Amino acid sequence: MSVIISPEAQAFLARRLLGRLATASPDGQPHVVPVWFLWEDGCVWVSSFQSTRKVIDLQNNPQCAIVVDIEQGQEPLSAVVIEGHAELIRAPFSEVRQRAQRIYAKYLGAEGVLAAEPQSWLDSPENLLIKITPKRVKTW
Repeated sequence: MSVIISPEAQAFLARRLLGRLATASPDGQPHVVPVWFLWEDGCVWVSSFQSTRKVIDLQNNPQCAIVVDIEQGQEPLSAVVIEGHAELIRAPFSEVRQRAQRIYAKYLGAEGVLAAEPQSWLDSPENLLIKITPKRVKTW
């Protein structure tokens, strides 16, 4: 069963806002970390490295959540929370690199993504994607 996400929520997720990704260690200790993300193809995509705590947590427990929010104000939508299942995507590496580049371009712009540091991240053998498939979505 696929989760329906409103056009308003999709537009909100397309903005250059940070997400906060929540994972849990094997002993249940929560871990929340700010992430750059991309809403694409009905999923949330996060670029990461294999050695990070969030990836290690997700290898043991793929259940996670991400919240994207702004201070409540004049806008009709101020938060999107997605609970879901994470899949770690390592290959094909060319596709991992291309999608990760789109994530970086969202935050750094078309010129910024060409700088040496994001390019070295993209080319790192540690680079992978976290694909979060929504199970439940809440907005307010």
